[in-house]
Amino acid sequence: MPKVSVLTPAYNAERYIWESINSILSQTFGDFEYIIVDDGSTDKTWEIICAYAERDVRIIPYQNQSNLWISATRNRLVSLSTTDYIVWQDADDISMDYRIEKLYAYMLEHPEVGICWGGLQFFDETGDISYRLYLEDDSQVRKTIFRYSPLSQWVSIYRKIAIVEAGMYDVSLPTAEDLDLSFRIGKTYKFWNIREIVLRYRQHESDTFRNLRKMEIESIKIRWKNHISWYYRMTLIDKIYNIIQLISILLIPAPIKIKIFNFFRNKK
Repeated sequence: MPKVSVLTPAYNAERYIWESINSILSQTFGDFEYIIVDDGSTDKTWEIICAYAERDVRIIPYQNQSNLWISATRNRLVSLSTTDYIVWQDADDISMDYRIEKLYAYMLEHPEVGICWGGLQFFDETGDISYRLYLEDDSQVRKTIFRYSPLSQWVSIYRKIAIVEAGMYDVSLPTAEDLDLSFRIGKTYKFWNIREIVLRYRQHESDTFRNLRKMEIESIKIRWKNHISWYYRMTLIDKIYNIIQLISILLIPAPIKIKIFNFFRNKK
C-alpha cells in the first residue's frame, strides 16, 4: 500500500497539466498513489492524463461525466484515496521535488497536526513574481484566520481522517471551500507550516479578478459563522477588518485590491 495520496482535480488544463504531473513524478519521495479526476473537460486534458497513466502505474485516472465543480470533485478525490495522508496538487502548479518528502516526514512526527503546509513561489508567463511564507505555528494561525487564510490548500498535506471527521468539503462554497474546511479541522487538530518554499503557484490574473468578489463574500460569511467558538477568538480588530473588507467589495476594483493585498502578504 502507498503511504500518500496525491490528488489533482483537473478541468480544461491541457496547456499546463503535463508540467504539474511531471513535478509529482519527479519527487524524491515516490511511495504514493496519484489520483487525477478530470472534471468534465472539453479539451484534451483527459487524453493527456490517460497517456501518463499508461506510463506510470501510480497514476489512477477518473473522469466526471459532467462538470461537478471544485468542491464536489475534491470530495470525490478524497473518497477515492486509499492512504492516511492527502497532498493536493492543482493541475497547473509545479511542486518542488522535495515537497512530499518534507511534509510527510513532519506529519509522521506530529500526530496532533491535521494540516501542514509550506510556502509558495508565485509565477506567470513572464517569470517569477513574488513568494509567500506563511505564519509558522498553530497559535499564530488562529490569531490571523479571521483576516485572511493563514494557510494554502495548494501546498498542503492533510491527515485524511481530519477531512473525513470534519465532514468533507462544503459543495455550496465553490471559492472558499478550503477556508471553511480549515476552520472545522482546527476544532480537533493543530496547524503547522514548515516555512520553506515547496510549490510554484501559477497565477492567472484574469481568473483571480473574476472570482475575487465571490471569494471575499464567502470568506466573510465563513469567518462570521465561526466568530463565537471555543477554538478561535474573533477580536474587535478582526470585526473592524471584516466590515472594511465588506465595504471595499463595493468600492475598490479587484486589480487595485489585489495589489494592496499582495503588498502586505507577499515578500519580494
